[in-house]
Amino acid sequence: MRKPIIAGNWKMYKTVDEAKRFAEEVKERIPSAEAIDSVICVPAIALDSLVKEAAGTDLKIGAQTMHWEKEGAYTGEISPSQLNALGVEYVIIGHSERRAMFGETDETVNKKVKAAIRHSLHPIVCVGESIEVRKGGQTTAVVRSEIEKAFHGLGEEEASRIVVAYEPIWAIGTGESATPEDADNVCETIRNVLSELYSETTANSIRIQYGGSVNEKNIDSILAMPHIDGALVGGASLDPESFLNLLGAVKRV
Repeated sequence: MRKPIIAGNWKMYKTVDEAKRFAEEVKERIPSAEAIDSVICVPAIALDSLVKEAAGTDLKIGAQTMHWEKEGAYTGEISPSQLNALGVEYVIIGHSERRAMFGETDETVNKKVKAAIRHSLHPIVCVGESIEVRKGGQTTAVVRSEIEKAFHGLGEEEASRIVVAYEPIWAIGTGESATPEDADNVCETIRNVLSELYSETTANSIRIQYGGSVNEKNIDSILAMPHIDGALVGGASLDPESFLNLLGAVKRV
């Protein structure tokens, strides 16, 4: 059985003090790490403080992006070695907002995935289609291509460290969400592609999340789907009680 993973993506919200208060409220109340991986991916300015705040608890801290180089003249960037040195465990790579606004491509996603793994980080690799692609019936083709390119050049053991997040672009921050059945169908497609790239054992070990307007109202039905192992959550992860309720869905389904 794959262990569920719920990851909050805070995007550009919360000051350091606000982030610390959030961690203080939830860190002793989250479910055991034996049952679920509970992750918050926070702005870079809060990473150091939250890693320290969460130390010794089951709350895991992730970054929202990173560069693929260990160091260099890349103004404003943060490197995988810097994240590793802080004690960060996860990093989101290829989020649709990074692709649309900041020039992220399938090629840079692959570079970042490889760099993250080299530095003992767990990449959360985002894939998903636009509304135009969806209406054109090309969801499977686009998602397949993104998976193949993200995993290019990775061996079985490296691939097993990756979490895939299926995030239909048309559902992010819009209030719209794929039905649980539609989301599950795409997640099944993702696992089928992984089965073509790797052994059945490795493909079945890789966790696949759904993201796209996930909230307290739909989390139970989403996690009840057989091919969905968790969720990458935006706005609903910003409130401590909401985040805890999202984590609690693992016990309810």
